[in-house]
Amino acid sequence: MKHSEAGWLDNEAQLASPAPDGLERSCSSVDLIRTGAETRGIERIEAMFHGNRFSPHRHDTYALGLTLSGVQTFAYRGASRFSMPGNVIVLHPDELHDGGAGTEAGLRYRMMYIPPEYLREARESGPTALPFVANPVLSDSRLAQALTEALADLENPIGDLAYADLLSRIADGLDRHAQETIRLSPRAERAVQQACLYLRENAAATVRSEDLEAITDLNRYSLARQFRLVTGTSPHRYQVMRRLEQAKRLMLEDVSIAEAAIEVGFADQSHLTRHFKSSYGMPPGRWLTLASHGGLVLSH
Repeated sequence: MKHSEAGWLDNEAQLASPAPDGLERSCSSVDLIRTGAETRGIERIEAMFHGNRFSPHRHDTYALGLTLSGVQTFAYRGASRFSMPGNVIVLHPDELHDGGAGTEAGLRYRMMYIPPEYLREARESGPTALPFVANPVLSDSRLAQALTEALADLENPIGDLAYADLLSRIADGLDRHAQETIRLSPRAERAVQQACLYLRENAAATVRSEDLEAITDLNRYSLARQFRLVTGTSPHRYQVMRRLEQAKRLMLEDVSIAEAAIEVGFADQSHLTRHFKSSYGMPPGRWLTLASHGGLVLSH
C-alpha cells in the first residue's frame, strides 16, 4: 500500500470513529448538526439525521463532502441522487437541492462550504468561469482523501500550510470532472472582485445597481453576467448570503432572531426566515435547535 493511500485510510477511520461530545450515542434518536471552527470563511459541518431534514434550498458556495454512514439522498438538477459511504458529493453554487436519509438507519455525513473565489484562485487554469461538475456523486479516491483531511478535525481551523495544499488538491479534483470552462477578461475579473468586496463591506446596507456600476465601471447587465460566471450567483443573492452569515453568528451569541434580522439589514424576522429557509433548508429556529443539540462550536 502506498503511503498516501495509508494516510487516506487513517483519516477515513478517524471520520468513521465515534463522534465527540456524545454524538454517536445520540444519533439513533436525535438529529444533530455540529459546526466546526471556520477557516477564512470556509464552513465545515457534521450532520446526523433521519428522514428528510432539508427542504429545497441553495447555497452560494461549493458544497463538498463525504457520506460517512447510511444512504444520503437528495434531488439535484431534476433527478434523485444517492450517495453511499465513501462517495464524494459536489454541489455547485446556487443549484437547488434538498437532503435526507435514504433508509431508516439514518445518515451521517460531513460537508465543507467553500466560497467559489477560493477554488478559482487555487486553480492552475487562470481566470476562467467556475468549474462545473455535472455529476454530484463521485468515486474519486484523490478528492476523497483531500476532503477527509479537511474534515477530520472540526474543532480547529485548517492551518495555513495545510489550507494551501488542501485547496489546490480540491480544485484539481473538481477540474478532473468539470466541463469545459469559459475564460474571462482581466477587466471582468477585477470588476467582480470589486463588487464582491463592496457587497461584503455593505452587507447590511441598501446597495443599488448604480452603486456597483460606479465602482466596477461595468453596466449592470454586463456585471450581472460576469458576476454569475465568477461566483455562480447574482450580486443580490451574494449580499443576502452575507447577511445570513452575520445573522447566524448573532443568533449563536443569543441575539434573538428578530433583533438579528434588523441588525443585518432584513426588514423583519419573517423576511430573514424566508431567506434562511431558502438558503439552508430549514427555518432559523430549527437550525438553532439542531445546533444546540449537536454541541455546536461557534465559528472563529
